[in-house]
Amino acid sequence: MHEPVLLRRQGHPDATLEAYVADGGLKGFARTREIGQAATVAVVTESGLVGRGGAGFPTGRKWESVRTAAESERYFVLNADESEPGTFKDRVMIETDPYMVLEGVLIACYAIAATRAYIYVRGEYRGAARLLAAAATQLAAAGHLDGIAPGGRPLAIEVRHGGGAYICGEETALFRSIEGYRGEPMSKPPFPTVAGLFRKPTVINNVETIANIPDILSRGAGWLQRYGTDRSPGVKLFSVSGHVGRPGVYELPFGAPLQELLDLAQAGRDLRALLLGGAAGTFVFPGDFDMPLSYEGAQSRAATLGSGALIAFDQGTDLWRVAERLGNFFAHESCGQCVPCRIGTRRQHEMLAALADGSGGDGERERIATLGQVMTDASICGLGQTASTAVRSLIDAESRGLLAV
Repeated sequence: MHEPVLLRRQGHPDATLEAYVADGGLKGFARTREIGQAATVAVVTESGLVGRGGAGFPTGRKWESVRTAAESERYFVLNADESEPGTFKDRVMIETDPYMVLEGVLIACYAIAATRAYIYVRGEYRGAARLLAAAATQLAAAGHLDGIAPGGRPLAIEVRHGGGAYICGEETALFRSIEGYRGEPMSKPPFPTVAGLFRKPTVINNVETIANIPDILSRGAGWLQRYGTDRSPGVKLFSVSGHVGRPGVYELPFGAPLQELLDLAQAGRDLRALLLGGAAGTFVFPGDFDMPLSYEGAQSRAATLGSGALIAFDQGTDLWRVAERLGNFFAHESCGQCVPCRIGTRRQHEMLAALADGSGGDGERERIATLGQVMTDASICGLGQTASTAVRSLIDAESRGLLAV
């Protein structure tokens, strides 16, 4: 049985700064102040931590790029927008352990010499936003924000509320939203580490990623590698919903079999499919329930872990109707900036609706797959690039005879 790491304080009634410190909190930040910026980044790099928001980019490499930037003004952004359907792990982390999340923010800001930190919280997460703002106020009152910013100045932490747009989970659209503009992605390069928020070098990490940082600093780089696999070190949070007995957030070491997660969530034996990774993820079928939950394990089965969302569907589910709902979601959430996504998501939804109600013509599936490839190749951001991923995985499954009840 895996003992929780990131969720070890779940259920503790006393979520105060004093209780957090008494439980060993802020040791990682103390270690950071002791060893300095370069050594802190080196520890994070050596740990092998990669982003938990879906992209899987090495965290230490991102920090080092900003730490060594020529610009004197740098920013840190915590992405707590969590707009992927079926994903709610970051909200649970914030509501369970806000000080652990903020300690990770303090370590990151100290390591890159950030002049200011922005926490971008999903608009619907009002309770989580209040918790973070209150916790930041307590940390400031206790003097823990002093001396972090360049010149020995206190670190300024600002909590911003998201606008409820899926596209604002994309990092450059999120920056535009913070700046007061409509949330639209920007072309890359330049990447955020060079020209991010307000066109200054910026590190952006999601909540689950940053929650790993305090333990990495307090326990050493090798601590993360005690869990998981060589290519996927550490633990992963999974948001499980749908046709299961116990929906919720579960923590497992990378490499654990998918079936173990299903057992924890009390999934029945009549599951028809899983949508793994959220709306931008892939459908997984019973023959692959032994899949290792790691980046390489998912890749070997043409699947994706994405944000860690898992939605279960039983035998009574019409999966083409699910696909139609996914198509409608992406058509609604497209920002409309680029033609492949703006038009492509609408045409995709129209064709999926025809398939769902039985009016689709010959070759409809092939046209959907071709359109999906065009969106993947030509869209400027991840929304358009992944809007057809789940749909195409369903078409592929049907061609292999996996949709028969």
